[in-house]
Amino acid sequence: MVESRGRKEDQRLMVSYGRLYKEGNEWLPASTWQACLTSKELKCRPKSANVAGLQLADLLAHPSQREVLLDHRLIDDARMTFGTQMCHIMRDSKYQRNPRTGQIEGYGKKLLP
Repeated sequence: MVESRGRKEDQRLMVSYGRLYKEGNEWLPASTWQACLTSKELKCRPKSANVAGLQLADLLAHPSQREVLLDHRLIDDARMTFGTQMCHIMRDSKYQRNPRTGQIEGYGKKLLP
């Protein structure tokens, strides 16, 4: 489930999700996606629906974005916040790592254009 962004954006995301579910991608076959995803179709809900899981995603996504931007020196903000504490927890125990080097960057954290 995702938070709705607008008719065109939602439609494009639903098409991409459906293609991933049916065809997989260069890293994982469709069977792997189908085994992990709970539905063939993506569900979109407006922010006003106040879906608990989407609220939790927002609480994690914003601090994570801030940390990536700080890491790449795209913003300058040295304040210690609750989000910073959450990022420390995620970095220590949640982010995916390179199995050989333990490196997070490029595996569990990525800066996308």
